[in-house]
Parts: sequence; structure tokens; C-alpha cells
Amino acid sequence: MLAFFGKILNNKKIEKTDSMKKFLIVGLGNIGPKYEETRHNIGFKVLDQLAEEENVSFETVKLADRAEFKFKGRIFVLIKPSTFMNLSGKAVNYWVQKEKISPDNLMIVTDDLNLSFGTIRIKTKGSDGGHNGLKDIQAQLNTSKYNRFRFGISDQFSKGNQIDYVLGEWDEEERKQMPERLKISAKAIKSFGTAGINNTMNEFNGK
Repeated sequence: MLAFFGKILNNKKIEKTDSMKKFLIVGLGNIGPKYEETRHNIGFKVLDQLAEEENVSFETVKLADRAEFKFKGRIFVLIKPSTFMNLSGKAVNYWVQKEKISPDNLMIVTDDLNLSFGTIRIKTKGSDGGHNGLKDIQAQLNTSKYNRFRFGISDQFSKGNQIDYVLGEWDEEERKQMPERLKISAKAIKSFGTAGINNTMNEFNGK
């Protein structure tokens, strides 16, 4: 996979200016109404917010639902994998190649138990942290150096109930706060494409 990334960056047929303007945003989650409002599906929810703001719709395509919009001269390709969480890497690998995306222009949106609800933490690399979706992505891309957007879901569960918690639905207070947190998340992702990863981390991390 690293060789593929290198091939993209060195391929003279791909205009550098064009490739720098396209960003692949992948929201992690599980497909189907059963999972729609679960904590584990916050990646889907953030992408739905972006699509709503930009008035675009998702289309079911290979391994994912896909939408695309332009913002301040950048192209944002939104991908919600249909492979289920634990096989997210298969979809990411396919769409990175399909869209000819460099690693710098890839961002994965996922839930994080180690952050309080709604807290944002953006990083350029890191471990999977025990997250099965990130674990599969790392295995498929053969690298941990990709941008990830972590949305805090807190860890308010008793011992042994982690799976039930992440696959459980938001509580009443979380639902009240969700619209504001989603708007901030969408703003941060647009900043990633327009202001760059470092400026975005400085502005949004911890918010």
C-alpha cells in the first residue's frame, strides 16, 4: 500500500494541483437502521451533517455510500463504508485507490471511548487504540500514518459492558448536545481541506 501511495505522488499523469485539492473523508459505522443512532456510528453521523450542509445526497456504490461536494475550491469525497465496522479497511483501501488520494488528504472519522462526549481530537497518526475499524484500516493500508478525527463518546459503562455501550443509542443529554457538536465537527473537516491539518488541530483539538 505504501508503494501505491508513492506511485500516486510520483505519477506525472496526475496533476499535482488537482490531487492536492481532493480530500477523502471516511466516516466509520455499521450499515442498517438497527445501528443508525448508536454511538459507534458517529462517523456516519458526521458525514451526514456535511452532506446536509452542502445539500448533497449519498449514492450506494461499491463497498460504500458516496457523496461529493466542492467547498472553497476543494473537492470533498465522503465515504460511508458498507462493509461493517470490522472490515472498514477494505472500503478505505478501495476508495483511496479509486479516487487517487494521497495519505495527507485522507481523514478517518471515528468514535473514541477515551474522550468525553463530543470532544474532538484530530491526529496525523497513531495506534488503533483497540478500535476494530481502525485496526482493519491499518492492516489494509499497511501504515498507521493517516489522519484521524476522533469524536468522544465517553466511557460511562460498567466493566464488561463496552460492546453494549458502543452499540447502544445516545442518551437524552447527548441528543440535546449533538446538533452543536456535529456542526463543529463539520467545520473542522472543512478546515482540514482548506486550512491544512496543523491549523485544524490547533483550532479544534479539545473543543
